[in-house]
Amino acid sequence: MKYQTPIIRLTLPFLLIAVLSCSGNTKKKTPVQKPENLIAVLDTIWQKEQTPLRLIDSLIRIYGTESKEIEPYQKEYKKNHALNIIKIKNILTKYSWPDSTQIGERGNLTICNVLQHADQETREHYIPLMKQAVLDKKLEPRLLVRAEDRIATDKGELQIYGGQMKFYPETKSFNVWPVYDPVNIDKRRAEIGLGPIAEFLKSRFDFDWNLEEQIKRSEEFERLRLKNQ
Repeated sequence: MKYQTPIIRLTLPFLLIAVLSCSGNTKKKTPVQKPENLIAVLDTIWQKEQTPLRLIDSLIRIYGTESKEIEPYQKEYKKNHALNIIKIKNILTKYSWPDSTQIGERGNLTICNVLQHADQETREHYIPLMKQAVLDKKLEPRLLVRAEDRIATDKGELQIYGGQMKFYPETKSFNVWPVYDPVNIDKRRAEIGLGPIAEFLKSRFDFDWNLEEQIKRSEEFERLRLKNQ
């Protein structure tokens, strides 16, 4: 019996080392998550959003706004947009308004285009975030302006910068949504870095800006709006 005690004393340190070694080997390593590639995500959203819209625009020029040829692409666009707006909301919730280094040159345009076609409640909800993004130099003022003009037209108010068009069934043609103070619209646009309204409308919609016509339209619009209040 007198030899048992030394044996126990000698083996205990080795047992402790073995236990610690085993416990270290069984510890699970946390996998390193790669940062989300927002540029790739937004590029996919851009393609899904814009491809059917471009096809619709092309077919409208050929067949008109009420043609059956555009129906399949309208359905495709609505389906894609429903998924895209969810993805955009998730990005804005997770990152707030991302920096351009995260989303690339076209990232801001993609986010704004998807928001632009969302319901009014969603668009109004993100206006404060867009304003802060402009202050933080993350977003171009022109994209905020476009969003604000769209909301104004949907509320039945005069737009400020003239970026919104409307289809008028009575004339079966597109025209500018009436603008506040058309005479000074180019001055307002220049203040935020936008080019003349005539150049914008011609390049974007192949529409000719007629100042005298737009003055009359805006005056009539405001007269009827005030009358109906």
